[in-house]
Amino acid sequence: MSALQSHMRRAAAAGRMTEQIGPFLATFSRESDNPFLNYAIPDDGAHPSPSDVDDLVHAYARRELLPRVEFMAETAPEAEQALLGAGWSVERRIPVMLCPPGSALSVPAPAGVELVVPGTDEEIRGMVAAQSEAFGQSPEVPDSAVAGTREQLRAGGFAVLARDSMTGEPEGGGVAEAIVDGTTEVAGIGVRVPFRKRGIGVALTAFLTAAVHDAGARTVFLTPAGVPEQRLYARAGYAPSGIMLHLRR
Repeated sequence: MSALQSHMRRAAAAGRMTEQIGPFLATFSRESDNPFLNYAIPDDGAHPSPSDVDDLVHAYARRELLPRVEFMAETAPEAEQALLGAGWSVERRIPVMLCPPGSALSVPAPAGVELVVPGTDEEIRGMVAAQSEAFGQSPEVPDSAVAGTREQLRAGGFAVLARDSMTGEPEGGGVAEAIVDGTTEVAGIGVRVPFRKRGIGVALTAFLTAAVHDAGARTVFLTPAGVPEQRLYARAGYAPSGIMLHLRR
């Protein structure tokens, strides 16, 4: 779990502003106030003091952001106790799921749907818009978000767009981080409401998983939002391994 935590720490810092606050690496998005893009990660074995926790709260408050922390629970159990003792609450405990090479399952896209790696600005915009809509956010995509996604792809990241094979209408999308030390995370798997329950989500997951395995990833993980998502990812070959803890103030 420590290796996964190290990967998450590097990934969270990539492209974001960062500040070391006591035993916490605080990260801040340059583009969004979305809580899931602004959070801190404690050092392994962290023993935060009350003043460390206060400083962390103030760092987010002065940026008008919600103070949040995400980490593998077993890597910093005393950090969890310190935060809970300071009035923080558990947002969620979710399983981390792994899919080692050889465990991935092949899942084709449903009839009438094609999966493509977005290459043009239009394709990237369609993917990001579909993901945003799937997660209850505005489907309006600024040029900066398109440019940011393109830069992530240039840096070795992965992406997939699900679209109607006849009309080209975007239906869903997903991404995976650049592989670092053989490890990557599959994330952002989202399908627009009108196109759900057709198998698009699991097909997107399988597509990305095959892509990162083919590129040399040995440790591929993701974090499901709930039980339905956990079942979906299991259909692509993922199995639970460890707990990710999210806390907020």
